[in-house]
Amino acid sequence: MTLLLDKPATQTSKLLPALFDHIDEERRLTVFHVGPALSDTVDFFANYRCRLHFIDLFSELPIVATEDTPTLHHQFEELLSIPAGTEFDICLFWDLFNFLDRKTTEAFLSVLRPHLTPDSLAHAFSVHNTSSPQCNHLYGISQLDTIRLGKRATAVPGYAPQNQSQLQETLDCFRFERSVLLPDSRLELLMQARL
Repeated sequence: MTLLLDKPATQTSKLLPALFDHIDEERRLTVFHVGPALSDTVDFFANYRCRLHFIDLFSELPIVATEDTPTLHHQFEELLSIPAGTEFDICLFWDLFNFLDRKTTEAFLSVLRPHLTPDSLAHAFSVHNTSSPQCNHLYGISQLDTIRLGKRATAVPGYAPQNQSQLQETLDCFRFERSVLLPDSRLELLMQARL
């Protein structure tokens, strides 16, 4: 189901266009998008030959392993349900890593890693300072350099952001290509897979 953003604001992105710089228009694009299928994003990708994988992990948070639940790795296998042989060209993580601790992030990446190639690019938001307040955004892409920010109905649980150096250690299968400090002390990140 595609969701409409309720009275969204926009944010200009300096890094989002870089995800598409080397895209061959004749080649089919495969995109991994963390979050609900927002109408802006669906409309934007209608301009490309692509396959979209929308996985709203935010609605599943917090993801924890206990004696009564499967391992974190197994939970992510079930939640992501990525078909065998799928390789992602672009991953849109948005601010997911602000809500996963290191152990949970590592389990998530252990499931995602087989679907990355050395050419896979990713976009994410982090924080410059771990005391930064939680943002409660839904993210969509309305134009190549424009992100639409909608408001979530309820706050996402488990806010525990890592600073950039901590995140670089945790996201060991990605190389941080560029980062931009935004006016609200968030960081916009462009990453490339490192396998």
